[in-house]
Amino acid sequence: MKAHLKALAASAALLAMGCALAAPGDVGQVQKQPINVTAIGMFLVFVLFTLGITWWAAKRTTSAAHFYTAGGGITGFQNGLAIAGDYMSAATLLGLSSLVFMRGYDGFVYTISFFIGWPVILFLLAERMRNLGRFTFADIASYRLQQGSIRTFAAFSSLTVVCFYLIVQMVGAGQLIKLLFGLDYPVAVAVVGVLMVVYVTFGGMIATTWVQIIKAVLLLTGGVLMLGLALSQFGFNIETLATKAVAAHKDGEAIMRPGSMLADPITATSLSLGLVFGTAGLPHIMMRFFTVPNAKEARKSVFVASGFIGLFFLIVCLLGLAAIVIVGQDPKFFEGGVIGGKIIGGNNMPVMHLANAVGGNLFLGFLSAVAFATILAVVAGLALAGASSIAHDIYARVLRQGKATEAEEMRVSKFASIGLGVVAVVLGIMFEKQNVAFLVGLTFGIAASANFPVLILSLYWKGLTTRGALLGGIAGLVSAVMFVVLSKAVWVVVLGNEKPIFPYEHPALFSMPLAFFFTWLFSVTDSSARAKQDKAGFHDQSVRAETGIGAAQASAH
Repeated sequence: MKAHLKALAASAALLAMGCALAAPGDVGQVQKQPINVTAIGMFLVFVLFTLGITWWAAKRTTSAAHFYTAGGGITGFQNGLAIAGDYMSAATLLGLSSLVFMRGYDGFVYTISFFIGWPVILFLLAERMRNLGRFTFADIASYRLQQGSIRTFAAFSSLTVVCFYLIVQMVGAGQLIKLLFGLDYPVAVAVVGVLMVVYVTFGGMIATTWVQIIKAVLLLTGGVLMLGLALSQFGFNIETLATKAVAAHKDGEAIMRPGSMLADPITATSLSLGLVFGTAGLPHIMMRFFTVPNAKEARKSVFVASGFIGLFFLIVCLLGLAAIVIVGQDPKFFEGGVIGGKIIGGNNMPVMHLANAVGGNLFLGFLSAVAFATILAVVAGLALAGASSIAHDIYARVLRQGKATEAEEMRVSKFASIGLGVVAVVLGIMFEKQNVAFLVGLTFGIAASANFPVLILSLYWKGLTTRGALLGGIAGLVSAVMFVVLSKAVWVVVLGNEKPIFPYEHPALFSMPLAFFFTWLFSVTDSSARAKQDKAGFHDQSVRAETGIGAAQASAH
């Protein structure tokens, strides 16, 4: 068993090193719980506080640069906390701790797979994206390629990712509200949609950034406090905690070994590829590199974010182990008081029951409010990314070909934010009964298949042409969506067919290579005048990417 404990410790050390990513998992179908007045009260305090920040930010949002990127005036440390806030979702807190609670080592490994994308961003992308970009992913992808076609593709691809990610968050919000506050699902979705529009429309990136920072601090503080209270029952000794968890779990020492979750290597590999490379292709994360004044601060923000997210995931995993002992052996947390039976509130409740067990109802209310607040912050960032694609890329650059004024562009952004809010609420209600796990895989799979190949090749491959980027990106986007639609998660579960046409639920293992292959093929066979111009622009792009000469400057706000 010591060998397994060492393996567990090594995994924990890897987490602490901080190559991190979080994403919302499936919070599952949950039953409505009694109204939690304490949690609702704390949530209202948070909402009023963040609305005050939005009012403060609105007075400072006077230009498109302020609206999209906070004027580039966010420090690396602040941006790192905001990025951490983008990743540390409520569903992560509930879902990953529950995985460790139920499956032990498998939950740890699953968590680590969410982390590995950050070294890619830190070492390959952060500085170059800051030096080349201004507002959106399309600014980078189209730097030396044909503006109109690449911007249109990038905007469409970004909006696809944003919409699917919004569905995940809205469905998660509705389920969490039923679970934590005892309110109805449509009410929860509508509240999230209205607040999202208010944050983005009035406060732009300044408000969104500070809401993310506050949420990240609250979530980390709550997690550290809960872990301290839990570890106090084990003499602050992690080995003692692990030993007691093994003794308490129904699977015994098996929870320290790989189990059924890793039985299918193709699914595991495909999921991991999507999570790792999809991280670098998420539009709301790429936008964050333009909020800092220079490449040095961009690199610092990734380093800071990795550290905080790594700490958070380490905490989440240890909370799952503590829940095995503290929650798993207390009959009051099981329906009918039967230990080992159904957990009250659903399978994602162990960490919330742990909060109640170690900190009482007040601490449970605090954690519930923070958990829901995390969704508000994430959807605000997503809405801003979607609005910027519509207003900056499609309207200002493609339709108006750079002739739109800043006032016009910002006005379009705000209307786009309202439209995205309506779409998010409608889709959230439509998908209420759906399992959101496949949507997470689809979101990251699309980002990894459509955005990442175009992004990385535009930065590092001289031979990339407009035709290659466009057709390769479309191949990745369409194949990722098709593979998921034809998989069991949609073809059988949603559409009611007997057997899936595509045998795997995660597309990245197949759609990513397709995107790279077609990007390469259509580039090397492109002998047009446009292709020569695309390749000739690589040298100037490299100089700016590596030195920052000519990069968009920060402005005071």
